Amino acid sequence: MRYLVTGGAGFIGSHLSDALLARGDQVVCIDNFNDYYDPARKRRNIAHALTNPGYTLVEADFRDADAMDRIFAHYRPQRVAHIGAMAGPRPSMRNPALYEDVNVRGTLTVLETAVRYQVDGLVLASTSSVYGLSPTPWSEESPTDRPLSYYAATKKAAEVLAYTAHRHHGIPIRIVRFFTVYGPRGRPDMTPHLFVDAMVAGKAITLFNGGIGVYRDWTYIADIVAGVIAALDMDAAFEIFNLGHSSPVQLIDFVRTLEDVTGLHARIVAQPLPPADPPMTFARIDKATRMLGFEPRMSLEEGLERFWEWYRGEYGV
Repeated sequence: MRYLVTGGAGFIGSHLSDALLARGDQVVCIDNFNDYYDPARKRRNIAHALTNPGYTLVEADFRDADAMDRIFAHYRPQRVAHIGAMAGPRPSMRNPALYEDVNVRGTLTVLETAVRYQVDGLVLASTSSVYGLSPTPWSEESPTDRPLSYYAATKKAAEVLAYTAHRHHGIPIRIVRFFTVYGPRGRPDMTPHLFVDAMVAGKAITLFNGGIGVYRDWTYIADIVAGVIAALDMDAAFEIFNLGHSSPVQLIDFVRTLEDVTGLHARIVAQPLPPADPPMTFARIDKATRMLGFEPRMSLEEGLERFWEWYRGEYGV
């Protein structure tokens, strides 16, 4: 099977590509290596994949309709994992036009090209951020019409476009909503990386509400990838799935676990929770368990130990 993975050099995309290659599939990775964070990091993410004869890297922007047409015409992918996006609720509030351009118009370009080349199925990566302040735990039927950030709004718009493409063109689509993904290769703007950076440097970390009453449903990257692959492999016409650990951890407890794992002390500065952030993320995963066999296995402590091991190797700590 030949898969096309957008954002394939990033955190989640590179792990997904590795997992597909490991089971003998072919992968066409599309990435534009933008400067949201150091492009050299992304190139290190895929260094091993580049040695696999089943892997092809195409440096392109999925907003470019002509480039996407050439890629699909040449490689003829059978299934598509649209992982690429501009990520992060808070950064989106500073540059909403960019987020709209990438996450909405870019997704429409991917959808239109996939329809034109009649792919067998497409998985769209979405986010728990679409749930906003809906009461937790969040099921796939929870309201998603009041997002707290432009990022969340653009990802919800992408979901709606995906349904329209399915409804009018029959393309099979599965949407997966990720919950607080962490692990090796995690982006430098994500919480585990930011906290460890500060702890290694002996600097203070910012904890919203001092870490009290703020909960996140931390989900290890390998568990997320297993859920994405299950969604790629299934033949449902259109479905939405939560992919989360379904066990929220209070932020102060997360920091204490990180201290235990690293042996480093965290100096804490408390600040109010930003309006773009909900106080809790909490996935109900009954549907994903039933239909995908999704069963997150990684404990937070072991997952952070693996992240810390990668971090030390990446930065020579």
